[in-house]
Amino acid sequence: MKAEIIAVGTEILLGQITNTNATFLSEQLASLGIDVYFHAVVGDNQQRLEAMLSIADTRSDIIVLCGGLGPTEDDLTKEAVANHVGENLVEDAPAMEQVLQYHVVSQRPMAENNRKQGMIIEHGIPMPNPAGLAVGCFYQSADKTYILLPGPPAELKAMFLQETAPLLQSHFPVSEMLTSRVMRFIGIGESQLVTDIADILNEQTNPTVAPYAKTSEVTLRLTAKSENGTTAAVLLDEVEERIMRRVGQYFYGYGEENTIENEVVSLLQAHQRSVTCAESLTAGLCQSTLAKVPGVSNVFKGGFVTYSAETKQQFLGIPAELIAEYGTVSPECAEAMAVYARNKLKTDYALAFTGVAGPDELEGQPAGTVWIGIAGPSGSYARRMIASRDREYIRISAVKYGLNFLRQQLLIDHQK
Repeated sequence: MKAEIIAVGTEILLGQITNTNATFLSEQLASLGIDVYFHAVVGDNQQRLEAMLSIADTRSDIIVLCGGLGPTEDDLTKEAVANHVGENLVEDAPAMEQVLQYHVVSQRPMAENNRKQGMIIEHGIPMPNPAGLAVGCFYQSADKTYILLPGPPAELKAMFLQETAPLLQSHFPVSEMLTSRVMRFIGIGESQLVTDIADILNEQTNPTVAPYAKTSEVTLRLTAKSENGTTAAVLLDEVEERIMRRVGQYFYGYGEENTIENEVVSLLQAHQRSVTCAESLTAGLCQSTLAKVPGVSNVFKGGFVTYSAETKQQFLGIPAELIAEYGTVSPECAEAMAVYARNKLKTDYALAFTGVAGPDELEGQPAGTVWIGIAGPSGSYARRMIASRDREYIRISAVKYGLNFLRQQLLIDHQK
């Protein structure tokens, strides 16, 4: 089966939002053995959407539309698809009741156009919305399948996983399944990683290996085609072992949604250790990044933003003589920041950042020069990181590298 994903929304064309739904849907459809051949984006215009549907009909078996199921005048996906397939829109009683009850419970007046959210294409299968109000629709003509999903990612994901995927599995059973595994690496660029595993990439058949570059890290997606999950796991394990022999020192975890901060917090929680941060050029970014992880309050007590030489002395107590002798952009300063921060809050570990975010030099050091200090039970030290590009890239890279250094130290200390 060949599938096509059509994102509906003028805001996507204008660049006001990122089309993350297409990534999610492609991954999910591939896992069901359905190949996605085309991605398309069309604005909130019924004529243009119907023209896009006509094109999709010529090249795809399954056409997935996301967005345009809301109550406003520019939400036209249901109308466009219904007109395209020659059907009417009809009320789905359970969906309409959900819309009515929402307004009763929230004590909000219900406008007449809210009823659109409870309508589906006649002869289609309604897909309840577990995270919102707009009902989805699974409609099949003689030779095409149209799937209408809401635009908000939380609603789309919940509906697809709970409603759409089971329908696709029942209507299009496959003898083979696709199983993917995502490996994540920090400290190596995409070009170097690809060079180090070039023969694996060139020889790939099943499983396939695809590299993807992200900010200061690289992911590899390993995908195996097999009749069952057990066979797929064996195939994936074999190619992963080959990859790890080449670049295993840069590997930090698995998963599309996983992050280096997740890994660090998990290790801190598992070993019952705590951490604090002292930040200069990153200005609280490391602490903000850690705070994204649920449960971080168990291991993170708080930290310091010491953006100037004066605050490094006032907040942390670093001697003025040390800064006068070595400067703020130095391994000595970074290490001292970590040591004094750890002592101040009495944590097991401390992570410190100082450097030059740019664009101008500082203390004779070029933009992109970063020193990362670590203090812990086994001592303290500082590491240098050199980054390029703009200020934001340098700051984000510093945080990722610093967290990875901390992850590595946690593993070393746990093995002692």
